[in-house]
This record gives sequence, C-alpha cells and structure tokens, in this order.
Amino acid sequence: MVKKPKLDNKLAILRQFSSQIVLAVLVIVILIAVYGAYQEEAKKTEALPLSDLVRKISAGEVVSITVSGSNLDIVDKDTKHYSAKKEAESSLSQTLINYGVKPEALDKLSLKIQSDTGSSFWLMTFLPIVAPIIFILIFFWYLSRQVKGAGVQALSFGQSKARIIYPDDSGQKVTFADVAGVKEAKEELTEIVDFLRNPKKFLEIGARIPKGVLLMGAPGTGKTLLARAVAGEAKVPFLYLSGSEFVEMFVGVGASRVRDLFNLAKNAAPAIIFIDEIDAIGRHRGSGMGGGNDEREQTLNQILVEMDGFEPNEKLIVMAATNRPDVLDPALLRPGRFDRRVVLDSPDLKDREAIMTLHAKKKPLGPDVNFRVIAERTPGFSGADLANAMNEGAILAARESRKEISQYDLIRSVEKVMLGPERKSHILSAKEKRITAYHEIGHALTASVLEYADPVHKVSIVSRGHAAGYTLKLPFEDRKLQTRKEFIDDLVVSMGGYAAEQLVFNDVTTGASNDIQVATALARAMVTKYGMSEKLGPVALDNQTKMTMLGPLSDGGISESMSAQIDAEVSNLIKVASAEATKIIIDHRQALDQMSAELFRVETLEREEFDKLLVLNGLKPKVQKEDEGWKIL
Repeated sequence: MVKKPKLDNKLAILRQFSSQIVLAVLVIVILIAVYGAYQEEAKKTEALPLSDLVRKISAGEVVSITVSGSNLDIVDKDTKHYSAKKEAESSLSQTLINYGVKPEALDKLSLKIQSDTGSSFWLMTFLPIVAPIIFILIFFWYLSRQVKGAGVQALSFGQSKARIIYPDDSGQKVTFADVAGVKEAKEELTEIVDFLRNPKKFLEIGARIPKGVLLMGAPGTGKTLLARAVAGEAKVPFLYLSGSEFVEMFVGVGASRVRDLFNLAKNAAPAIIFIDEIDAIGRHRGSGMGGGNDEREQTLNQILVEMDGFEPNEKLIVMAATNRPDVLDPALLRPGRFDRRVVLDSPDLKDREAIMTLHAKKKPLGPDVNFRVIAERTPGFSGADLANAMNEGAILAARESRKEISQYDLIRSVEKVMLGPERKSHILSAKEKRITAYHEIGHALTASVLEYADPVHKVSIVSRGHAAGYTLKLPFEDRKLQTRKEFIDDLVVSMGGYAAEQLVFNDVTTGASNDIQVATALARAMVTKYGMSEKLGPVALDNQTKMTMLGPLSDGGISESMSAQIDAEVSNLIKVASAEATKIIIDHRQALDQMSAELFRVETLEREEFDKLLVLNGLKPKVQKEDEGWKIL
C-alpha cells in the first residue's frame, strides 16, 4: 500500500513520456508530408534534353534562361517552365553554339547567371541532414524538461499547500478595524497579538500563552476574517489552508503535509497557522466517521504531535475554525493544544448596524438610509448575510441605473436574502390572490391580538422564493431566551392562516403546508427538548442518535409508549393552537375581511399602513416598553 504512490507517479510519468513520443511522431510525419509535397511539385516541371532546347531557341520559342551551376530554368513564350542540364566544363553560350545555335538567336534570349556562394552551397547541401538532427535534439530537451517537472511534482506531493499572507502585503492585510462587532472575541485575541509583538513580558513572568486558538461559531460569523485580523494586528506572516487540503487517498500524505506546514511556519516565526474547517480532519477518532479512513486519523495524530513539539518561546500560534465543535476529538481540545476557545455569536442589534456601516464605506448612500431600521429587520443575520444584503442593495440600485443606494433598496435586499427574489413571472389568479390575502392577514391578525407574539412589520402577497405570500414578524429587541407563553402564541400565529382559509372558504389549500411543518417542529421541540409539556413535565426526551459506520443509530432511550405520549402531546398542542386561532378569526371577522380586501388591492402592507388598519378596526398596535419590552396599549 505504501508503494502505490510511487507506482502511480511512475505510471503518470510514463503516460506523459508516451504522449510526447506520439506528438513527435506526428510532427515528423507532417514534415515528411510537406517535404514530399514540395518534391512532387518540383517533379511537375518538365525536363528538356539539350537537343530540344536548341530546337526551341532556334524557333524563337524561348524567352529567358536562368543558369544556376549546371541547372537551367527555361521559360517559353507561354510562361511555361522547363528544366535542363548543361555541360559542367563549358559555359551555356559555348554549349549552345556547339549544338548549332546561331549567335543571332542567342542575342534574343534573356540569360541570367545565378552563382552559388559558398555558404548557400553548404547550407543547401547539409540542411536536409542537419535539420532533422536539430529537431530531434530540441524534442528530447523539451521531453527531459517535462519529465523533470513531473518528477519534481511527484516529489512535492507531500508538501504543504498553505497560502501565505505576509505583513507587508497591503492588498490582503486585515486588522481589527475591518471587523465590526464580536467585541468579546477581539478582547480574547488581543493578548495573542500582544504576545506575538512582545513575548518577553509574558515569558519573564512565567506566563504561557496558548499554543492553539479555536474559533467556534455559525457559518458567516467572521471566523476566518478575525483570524486574518489577528495576523494583521500582530504584523506576522499568516499561513492558511483548509482541513480538507491535508487528506489524500494515499496514506501518509496528510501527515507529511502537516510536518511541512509546521516546518514552514517555524522558519517564518513569529507566525500564525490558520486551519479552516478543522473538523474535516479533527473528528473524534474511533467513531467510524468518514468510512474509517486511516489517513484522516494519521493526519490528526501528526497535528497533535506537532502542537506538542514546539516550545512557548517559538512564537508560533495555531488558529483553527469550525462550526461543529461537538465532533472534534477530545485530544485536540485538551490544555496545551486548542485550550483557548473563542465563541463567535450572531451579531446583536448594535453589531448588525456597525457591520452594515462598515460594508457601506465604499458605497454611495442616499440621504434616507437608516441602518438602525435595517438592523431591526435582520435579527439572526450573520455578518456574511449582512454583507450579502448590502451587496444586493447596490445591485438593485445599479440595475435601475441609479447612482445612490436608497433605504428601499436595502429593505428589498434584506427580503431577498431572507426569502428569495420576487417571482414577478408567478402571477396569481384572482381566486388564488384572494385566498393568499386572507391567509396572510390570518397570520398578521392573530399576531396583533396575542400578547406574546412578535409585532408585524410587513404583510405581502407578492411571491418570493417558494412562498405565494409572507408575513414578516420581528421582535423589538434581540432575545436570548424564549418563554413557553411566547412559544404557544407562535403556534397560534402559525395556525392563523390555516384557520382563516378554513373559516372563510370552508376549505384549506396547500399554502398552509409550511406553516403546519413549522408548528409541528416547534411543538415537538417544546415537548422533547425544552420540557414545556404540562402532561409530561420537564423531561429531556430527545431521541438521541449517534453516528456509526452503519449510519445513524438510536440510543433506544425512549420507549414505544413514551413515543406515543409525545406524539399525542404534540398533536394536542397543535389542536389547541388551531382552536385558539379560529376563535380569534371569528371574533375579528370584520377586521379580517377589511384588511384582506386592502391587501388584495395594494399587495403589500408596511408596518405603518398595517397599524393604521388595526386602529380603524378597533385594535391597538403593539409598542415597545422600557422595562417589559412591549405590551398592548
């Protein structure tokens, strides 16, 4: 198994050599064909005996004769070319006179003498011999270079593929000023920067700076950007690569690349090594993940050894990023390796505003742009989502040939990132449009009546993505905790569209399918994950599974009777929520009809317009309160 890479390298070199031989043979065949065609063309010139030449000259049919050595090129009155040979010992004139040509006939001819110089004679003599030899030598020289390159590539197969960003590369340099939000993460990493800049003060007091820093967070929260910012602040080389770049199908290649990476970093120290998506090689050993690939485990073992192999005064920091810290091997996380763990959460309201301000630096903004309003509309957005929303806003403005980005562009871009682009070609019929209007107002009306539901920011029946319409509910403030009452109201709001369709049209459509899926998933989480079931109590009933070589395997911690009780409790929560939504729709049927008619007419209701409709129908909009968040006035 170990010799397989060498054998494959030899086969690759042999294939390359064979292809070069085939190419050379083709070139030689083409040259022979061209030379043969030239010779064939030369053979088409008719050869004249001297006696016939004398006869033609005497008859006045010859116009000119060109003499080149003993070769004669003859042109007659019809511009036809002939070739002939003269006697080498005598001149052409003497030869023709000896054959009986009169001097008067010679005077009418145009005689041209081409004398071969020594260089042209030798060139014409040896060129047919030397040219093939030169061609063969050039071919073998080129072939040797190709084979040498293949050999060098084969020898570098185990070398690291890390890219390096040097501190003097201003085009790729990133600092903490280029990273908005994540204040706590930047504070954690500031001492890493300080150590790389001035390690003496730490070593003198006996402090040991962590060798490894693990950045953990959801996709798009800025893990890679923050690692580059640390290198930029410390002004040290930044070596970065992905975890998947270590692993090959050949055993030992990943470990070899790890050794080469650390040697390269030690030579460039002080430096930072950054391994993105380290879970590709750092998964828990012995779990059977990845098909039992020994190469992955050998690569992980080599990383563990290398992180133990350098001293604190070597000024080398290993940083890694993952959004799956739960699958990492415990040996990676023990003290002395990745013992500093930095968590990057999704940005809060102020951080989202700062991130959008940062991404808007090079974009012309209109006077109506208010990032605070946009930040309120984007709870749960990551930094990458916000950057994408800003970019989509710029694209929308450019598409409409405007020089500035307006607030309306940013609002549309947020909805595009959240729900997908508008489906302008998906035109609803009048009946479908009316059903969708009642469905969405059913959601919005229940959300406005219920105390613990989030306020409605927008209602629309313009198709986006897979949805025929949508109701946008957003909290006044970001929340880290949610109560059971809030979950119950969310279930009622989810069933509001279903209840409105059933009550108004005495039928239901497929438009409520996603609402039912969301409500069912939330109800099951309340029962099994959050312990919010009054019947089953605060018990964790998640059906835990673990990955094995045979696939996901349940731990069997829940009995069949308990599973039946969970299903019954989930069904009961959905039925109670549906009944509550139906009651709200019946109690506010007049408001439902009037607001649905207005939505049918204008297709989109923003928060201000929606709140006015609530007031006209005797309902009070939700407002924020200082201490308790918000309440119904």
